[in-house]
Amino acid sequence: MTGSTDVRNRTAVTSMRRGRPPADSPAGPLTYVLLVVTIALSALPLYWMFVVGSSGEEDVFRLPPVTTPGDELGENVRAVFAADNVFFIASLLNSLFVAIVVTLSVLLFCSLAGFAFAKLRFRGRGPLMLFLIVTMTVPNQLGVVALYIVMGKLGLNGTPAAVILPGLVTAFGVFYMRQFITDAVPDELIEAARVDGATTLRIFRSVVAPTLRPALGVLGLLTFTATWNDFQWPLITLGGSEYPTVQVALSNLASGQYVVFSRLLAGALLATLPLVIVFVIAGRQIVTGIMEGAVKN
Repeated sequence: MTGSTDVRNRTAVTSMRRGRPPADSPAGPLTYVLLVVTIALSALPLYWMFVVGSSGEEDVFRLPPVTTPGDELGENVRAVFAADNVFFIASLLNSLFVAIVVTLSVLLFCSLAGFAFAKLRFRGRGPLMLFLIVTMTVPNQLGVVALYIVMGKLGLNGTPAAVILPGLVTAFGVFYMRQFITDAVPDELIEAARVDGATTLRIFRSVVAPTLRPALGVLGLLTFTATWNDFQWPLITLGGSEYPTVQVALSNLASGQYVVFSRLLAGALLATLPLVIVFVIAGRQIVTGIMEGAVKN
Protein backbone atom coordinates (compact mmCIF):
# COMPACT_ATOMS: atom_id res chain seq x y z
CA MET A 1 0.00 0.00 0.00
CA THR A 2 2.85 2.38 0.86
CA GLY A 3 4.57 1.73 -2.48
CA SER A 4 1.36 2.37 -4.39
CA THR A 5 0.82 5.64 -2.49
CA ASP A 6 4.37 6.75 -3.25
CA VAL A 7 3.87 6.06 -6.95
CA ARG A 8 0.68 8.15 -7.01
CA ASN A 9 2.38 10.98 -5.16
CA ARG A 10 5.33 10.98 -7.56
CA THR A 11 2.94 10.97 -10.53
CA ALA A 12 1.04 13.93 -9.11
CA VAL A 13 4.25 15.88 -8.45
CA THR A 14 5.52 15.16 -11.98
CA SER A 15 2.22 16.26 -13.51
CA MET A 16 2.23 19.52 -11.52
CA ARG A 17 5.82 20.24 -12.57
CA ARG A 18 4.77 19.84 -16.21
CA GLY A 19 1.92 22.28 -15.72
CA ARG A 20 -0.86 19.69 -15.66
CA PRO A 21 -3.09 18.85 -12.69
CA PRO A 22 -3.00 15.24 -11.47
CA ALA A 23 -5.59 12.91 -12.96
CA ASP A 24 -7.51 12.54 -9.69
CA SER A 25 -7.45 16.22 -8.69
CA PRO A 26 -10.85 17.72 -7.71
CA ALA A 27 -12.61 20.06 -10.12
CA GLY A 28 -12.29 23.77 -9.46
CA PRO A 29 -15.11 26.33 -9.12
CA LEU A 30 -14.73 27.40 -12.76
CA THR A 31 -15.46 23.86 -13.90
CA TYR A 32 -18.72 23.79 -11.99
CA VAL A 33 -19.71 27.21 -13.32
CA LEU A 34 -19.13 26.08 -16.89
CA LEU A 35 -21.09 22.88 -16.28
CA VAL A 36 -24.04 24.79 -14.83
CA VAL A 37 -24.02 27.24 -17.76
CA THR A 38 -23.87 24.38 -20.25
CA ILE A 39 -26.76 22.55 -18.60
CA ALA A 40 -28.83 25.74 -18.46
CA LEU A 41 -28.26 26.48 -22.15
CA SER A 42 -29.08 22.90 -23.08
CA ALA A 43 -32.32 22.92 -21.06
CA LEU A 44 -33.43 26.37 -22.27
CA PRO A 45 -35.15 25.12 -25.49
CA LEU A 46 -37.10 22.52 -23.51
CA TYR A 47 -38.15 25.09 -20.95
CA TRP A 48 -39.21 27.58 -23.64
CA MET A 49 -41.18 24.82 -25.37
CA PHE A 50 -43.00 24.15 -22.11
CA VAL A 51 -43.66 27.86 -21.54
CA VAL A 52 -45.17 28.41 -24.98
CA GLY A 53 -47.03 25.10 -24.95
CA SER A 54 -48.72 25.97 -21.66
CA SER A 55 -49.61 29.55 -22.63
CA GLY A 56 -52.45 31.06 -24.61
CA GLU A 57 -52.04 32.22 -28.19
CA GLU A 58 -52.11 35.89 -27.20
CA ASP A 59 -49.25 35.32 -24.76
CA VAL A 60 -46.93 34.02 -27.49
CA PHE A 61 -46.66 37.44 -29.14
CA ARG A 62 -46.52 39.50 -25.97
CA LEU A 63 -43.60 41.92 -25.47
CA PRO A 64 -41.69 41.46 -23.31
CA PRO A 65 -42.11 37.69 -23.85
CA VAL A 66 -43.64 35.46 -21.22
CA THR A 67 -41.00 33.58 -19.23
CA THR A 68 -43.16 31.56 -16.83
CA PRO A 69 -45.42 28.60 -17.69
CA GLY A 70 -49.11 29.23 -18.13
CA ASP A 71 -52.16 27.20 -17.18
CA GLU A 72 -53.45 26.21 -20.62
CA LEU A 73 -51.28 23.16 -21.29
CA GLY A 74 -54.18 20.74 -20.92
CA GLU A 75 -56.34 22.73 -23.32
CA ASN A 76 -53.56 22.94 -25.89
CA VAL A 77 -52.89 19.20 -25.64
CA ARG A 78 -56.59 18.42 -26.15
CA ALA A 79 -56.59 20.71 -29.18
CA VAL A 80 -53.60 18.84 -30.62
CA PHE A 81 -55.34 15.49 -30.20
CA ALA A 82 -58.54 16.87 -31.74
CA ALA A 83 -56.87 18.49 -34.76
CA ASP A 84 -58.10 17.27 -38.14
CA ASN A 85 -55.74 15.36 -40.48
CA VAL A 86 -53.04 15.15 -37.79
CA PHE A 87 -53.69 11.70 -36.19
CA PHE A 88 -51.41 12.67 -33.31
CA ILE A 89 -52.05 9.70 -31.02
CA ALA A 90 -51.65 7.29 -33.94
CA SER A 91 -48.47 9.08 -34.99
CA LEU A 92 -46.97 8.73 -31.51
CA LEU A 93 -47.68 5.00 -31.46
CA ASN A 94 -46.45 4.62 -35.02
CA SER A 95 -43.18 6.43 -34.27
CA LEU A 96 -42.70 4.32 -31.15
CA PHE A 97 -43.23 1.12 -33.13
CA VAL A 98 -40.89 2.18 -35.94
CA ALA A 99 -38.17 3.39 -33.56
CA ILE A 100 -38.24 0.21 -31.45
CA VAL A 101 -38.17 -2.15 -34.45
CA VAL A 102 -35.35 -0.22 -36.16
CA THR A 103 -33.33 0.01 -32.95
CA LEU A 104 -33.58 -3.70 -32.17
CA SER A 105 -32.74 -4.59 -35.76
CA VAL A 106 -29.71 -2.30 -35.82
CA LEU A 107 -28.42 -3.71 -32.53
CA LEU A 108 -28.74 -7.30 -33.78
CA PHE A 109 -27.43 -7.00 -37.33
CA CYS A 110 -24.75 -4.39 -36.65
CA SER A 111 -23.31 -6.37 -33.74
CA LEU A 112 -23.17 -9.52 -35.89
CA ALA A 113 -21.59 -7.67 -38.81
CA GLY A 114 -19.18 -5.87 -36.50
CA PHE A 115 -18.12 -9.19 -35.01
CA ALA A 116 -17.53 -10.60 -38.49
CA PHE A 117 -15.39 -7.65 -39.58
CA ALA A 118 -13.48 -7.58 -36.30
CA LYS A 119 -12.70 -11.24 -35.58
CA LEU A 120 -13.41 -13.36 -38.66
CA ARG A 121 -10.96 -13.77 -41.51
CA PHE A 122 -12.58 -13.95 -44.95
CA ARG A 123 -11.74 -12.87 -48.48
CA GLY A 124 -12.59 -9.28 -49.30
CA ARG A 125 -12.92 -8.13 -45.70
CA GLY A 126 -10.74 -5.05 -46.23
CA PRO A 127 -12.45 -3.80 -49.44
CA LEU A 128 -15.89 -4.42 -47.94
CA MET A 129 -14.98 -2.42 -44.84
CA LEU A 130 -13.60 0.38 -47.00
CA PHE A 131 -16.81 0.41 -49.06
CA LEU A 132 -18.84 0.55 -45.85
CA ILE A 133 -16.87 3.57 -44.62
CA VAL A 134 -17.27 5.31 -47.98
CA THR A 135 -21.05 4.92 -47.81
CA MET A 136 -21.01 6.93 -44.57
CA THR A 137 -19.81 9.96 -46.57
CA VAL A 138 -22.76 9.88 -48.99
CA PRO A 139 -25.71 12.09 -47.92
CA ASN A 140 -28.98 10.23 -47.51
CA GLN A 141 -30.76 12.84 -49.61
CA LEU A 142 -29.01 11.56 -52.76
CA GLY A 143 -30.82 8.23 -52.55
CA VAL A 144 -34.32 9.46 -51.76
CA VAL A 145 -35.62 9.29 -55.35
CA ALA A 146 -34.22 5.79 -55.94
CA LEU A 147 -35.52 4.64 -52.55
CA TYR A 148 -38.99 5.98 -53.31
CA ILE A 149 -39.03 4.14 -56.64
CA VAL A 150 -37.91 0.88 -55.02
CA MET A 151 -40.54 1.13 -52.28
CA GLY A 152 -43.15 1.90 -54.92
CA LYS A 153 -42.18 -1.22 -56.88
CA LEU A 154 -42.58 -3.23 -53.69
CA GLY A 155 -45.92 -1.59 -52.94
CA LEU A 156 -44.74 -0.31 -49.56
CA ASN A 157 -45.03 3.46 -49.96
CA GLY A 158 -47.48 4.86 -47.43
CA THR A 159 -46.87 2.04 -44.93
CA PRO A 160 -44.59 1.85 -41.87
CA ALA A 161 -42.53 -0.82 -43.65
CA ALA A 162 -41.23 1.86 -46.03
CA VAL A 163 -39.66 3.63 -43.05
CA ILE A 164 -38.46 0.50 -41.27
CA LEU A 165 -36.73 -1.41 -44.09
CA PRO A 166 -34.13 1.25 -45.07
CA GLY A 167 -33.00 1.54 -41.45
CA LEU A 168 -32.59 -2.12 -40.50
CA VAL A 169 -28.78 -1.85 -40.75
CA THR A 170 -26.60 1.27 -40.66
CA ALA A 171 -23.02 1.71 -41.83
CA PHE A 172 -22.18 3.70 -38.72
CA GLY A 173 -23.53 0.93 -36.49
CA VAL A 174 -21.42 -1.74 -38.19
CA PHE A 175 -18.30 0.44 -38.03
CA TYR A 176 -18.89 1.37 -34.38
CA MET A 177 -19.45 -2.24 -33.28
CA ARG A 178 -16.44 -3.40 -35.26
CA GLN A 179 -14.20 -0.88 -33.50
CA PHE A 180 -15.59 -1.75 -30.07
CA ILE A 181 -15.27 -5.52 -30.54
CA THR A 182 -11.72 -5.15 -31.87
CA ASP A 183 -10.64 -3.42 -28.66
CA ALA A 184 -12.87 -5.19 -26.13
CA VAL A 185 -12.51 -8.85 -27.13
CA PRO A 186 -8.97 -10.32 -27.28
CA ASP A 187 -8.16 -12.67 -30.14
CA GLU A 188 -6.79 -15.17 -27.62
CA LEU A 189 -10.26 -15.48 -26.08
CA ILE A 190 -11.78 -16.27 -29.47
CA GLU A 191 -9.11 -18.87 -30.20
CA ALA A 192 -9.59 -20.49 -26.80
CA ALA A 193 -13.31 -20.83 -27.47
CA ARG A 194 -12.60 -22.41 -30.84
CA VAL A 195 -10.22 -24.90 -29.24
CA ASP A 196 -13.04 -25.86 -26.87
CA GLY A 197 -15.21 -26.67 -29.89
CA ALA A 198 -17.50 -23.62 -29.87
CA THR A 199 -19.12 -22.63 -33.16
CA THR A 200 -18.99 -19.08 -34.50
CA LEU A 201 -22.52 -18.27 -33.30
CA ARG A 202 -21.77 -19.79 -29.90
CA ILE A 203 -18.63 -17.65 -29.64
CA PHE A 204 -20.67 -14.55 -30.44
CA ARG A 205 -23.41 -15.44 -27.97
CA SER A 206 -21.25 -16.59 -25.07
CA VAL A 207 -18.00 -14.65 -25.46
CA VAL A 208 -18.63 -11.49 -27.47
CA ALA A 209 -22.22 -10.51 -26.61
CA PRO A 210 -21.68 -10.17 -22.82
CA THR A 211 -18.99 -7.52 -23.43
CA LEU A 212 -21.15 -5.41 -25.74
CA ARG A 213 -23.54 -3.91 -23.20
CA PRO A 214 -21.99 -0.40 -23.12
CA ALA A 215 -21.67 -0.29 -26.91
CA LEU A 216 -25.22 -1.56 -27.41
CA GLY A 217 -26.50 1.09 -25.02
CA VAL A 218 -24.77 3.88 -26.94
CA LEU A 219 -25.76 2.60 -30.37
CA GLY A 220 -29.33 1.89 -29.28
CA LEU A 221 -29.76 5.36 -27.83
CA LEU A 222 -28.34 7.06 -30.92
CA THR A 223 -30.42 4.90 -33.27
CA PHE A 224 -33.67 5.42 -31.38
CA THR A 225 -33.12 9.17 -31.29
CA ALA A 226 -32.22 9.40 -34.98
CA THR A 227 -35.21 7.25 -36.01
CA TRP A 228 -37.63 9.18 -33.81
CA ASN A 229 -36.40 12.54 -35.15
CA ASP A 230 -36.24 11.48 -38.81
CA PHE A 231 -38.41 13.77 -40.90
CA GLN A 232 -37.52 13.89 -44.59
CA TRP A 233 -38.06 10.29 -45.64
CA PRO A 234 -41.19 9.73 -43.49
CA LEU A 235 -42.63 12.96 -44.90
CA ILE A 236 -42.04 11.74 -48.47
CA THR A 237 -43.43 8.24 -48.04
CA LEU A 238 -46.01 8.78 -45.27
CA GLY A 239 -47.04 12.40 -45.80
CA GLY A 240 -50.45 11.58 -47.24
CA SER A 241 -51.15 8.33 -45.41
CA GLU A 242 -53.03 7.48 -42.24
CA TYR A 243 -49.83 6.18 -40.61
CA PRO A 244 -47.61 9.26 -40.20
CA THR A 245 -44.76 9.49 -37.75
CA VAL A 246 -44.86 12.11 -35.04
CA GLN A 247 -42.57 14.48 -36.96
CA VAL A 248 -44.92 14.34 -39.97
CA ALA A 249 -47.87 14.96 -37.65
CA LEU A 250 -46.16 18.07 -36.28
CA SER A 251 -45.57 19.22 -39.84
CA ASN A 252 -49.27 18.76 -40.60
CA LEU A 253 -50.09 20.70 -37.45
CA ALA A 254 -48.01 23.62 -38.72
CA SER A 255 -49.20 23.48 -42.34
CA GLY A 256 -52.34 25.61 -42.05
CA GLN A 257 -52.73 29.18 -43.18
CA TYR A 258 -52.65 30.28 -39.55
CA VAL A 259 -50.33 28.44 -37.20
CA VAL A 260 -51.30 28.29 -33.52
CA PHE A 261 -47.84 28.19 -31.98
CA SER A 262 -49.03 27.30 -28.50
CA ARG A 263 -50.65 24.11 -29.85
CA LEU A 264 -47.67 23.38 -32.07
CA LEU A 265 -45.23 23.65 -29.15
CA ALA A 266 -47.55 21.57 -26.97
CA GLY A 267 -47.40 18.85 -29.63
CA ALA A 268 -43.62 19.20 -29.82
CA LEU A 269 -43.45 18.84 -26.04
CA LEU A 270 -45.41 15.59 -26.23
CA ALA A 271 -43.14 14.36 -29.02
CA THR A 272 -40.06 15.12 -26.91
CA LEU A 273 -41.18 13.26 -23.79
CA PRO A 274 -40.34 9.75 -25.13
CA LEU A 275 -36.80 10.89 -25.95
CA VAL A 276 -36.37 12.32 -22.46
CA ILE A 277 -37.56 9.05 -20.94
CA VAL A 278 -35.16 7.03 -23.11
CA PHE A 279 -32.27 9.32 -22.16
CA VAL A 280 -33.07 8.95 -18.48
CA ILE A 281 -33.18 5.16 -18.77
CA ALA A 282 -30.15 4.69 -21.04
CA GLY A 283 -28.10 7.74 -20.07
CA ARG A 284 -25.80 5.76 -17.79
CA GLN A 285 -25.03 3.31 -20.59
CA ILE A 286 -23.94 6.02 -23.02
CA VAL A 287 -21.74 7.64 -20.36
CA THR A 288 -20.19 4.25 -19.55
CA GLY A 289 -19.55 3.54 -23.21
CA ILE A 290 -17.91 6.91 -23.82
CA MET A 291 -15.76 6.59 -20.70
CA GLU A 292 -14.62 3.08 -21.62
CA GLY A 293 -13.66 4.29 -25.08
CA ALA A 294 -11.72 7.20 -23.58
CA VAL A 295 -9.84 4.92 -21.18
CA LYS A 296 -8.90 2.52 -23.97
CA ASN A 297 -7.67 5.32 -26.18
